[in-house]
Amino acid sequence: MTKKTDYLKNRIFQCLSSLLSGKICQNTQIVLPFPFLFRVLCPMFSALILFAAEKAPVFDLSVVVDWIALFLYLLLALVAFWGTYSVILIWRRVSQLRFKDESEQIEFLAAIEPYLASNRTEELQQLCEEDPRALVQLTLVALKNKHLPTSKLRDLLIERFQRDISAELDYRGSWVQTIIKAAPMLGLYGTVVGMMGAFSKLSAVTQVSPDKLAGDISFALVTTAIGLTIAIPLILITAIINIRISKFEDLVGAGLTRLVEIFSRQ
Repeated sequence: MTKKTDYLKNRIFQCLSSLLSGKICQNTQIVLPFPFLFRVLCPMFSALILFAAEKAPVFDLSVVVDWIALFLYLLLALVAFWGTYSVILIWRRVSQLRFKDESEQIEFLAAIEPYLASNRTEELQQLCEEDPRALVQLTLVALKNKHLPTSKLRDLLIERFQRDISAELDYRGSWVQTIIKAAPMLGLYGTVVGMMGAFSKLSAVTQVSPDKLAGDISFALVTTAIGLTIAIPLILITAIINIRISKFEDLVGAGLTRLVEIFSRQ
């Protein structure tokens, strides 16, 4: 060990001497306080190399595995929380935007016709501003643009629905898809780290008791199970949410057709 560290220290001193003596920087116009750097950097580098050379043979990978295990558990908990939070947000947002059923939507469309027939647009506008549902907000857009031709009004309403409503749901859904993909990968990473810790203990001594390997193997399996436990329910819930969103979009599409017909008659 002494010969190895002496050799490494001599090599670092030779490299620094070549650098600070100007052999590498002789064609440059940079002026540096070489003597000062030599006195400061050489002891620092030599101390660092001596420390690494002395500690490397007794380096214990299990310490790193323990820290990574703690970090992975925290990360998996964060992923589970964020996935659940995103699913709840999407579900609540769809509930806020949609009518409960088609009959309720038909009642709303029938209720706005008297306002338009009697030219009470200000009252209808105030009524629509208090309602967060998608078709009601699109009615508000139609009121502000009722001077447009029917085809342009229809295109405007479709564009606003896709930009303001569908894009928001897609954005929130993309987070859920990211969590579904990330959770099993984190579990797989935990499996790799756990097996690394187990094999490092096997290589450290000739005989290892099973209880010392059980911790690393347990960590490898538990992280995989946690990752799958997070991903599988989210896959099922996402499928239900997608069906809910599809029904919502179909309902709004039918309502938009009816809404454009009402405005075209005015």
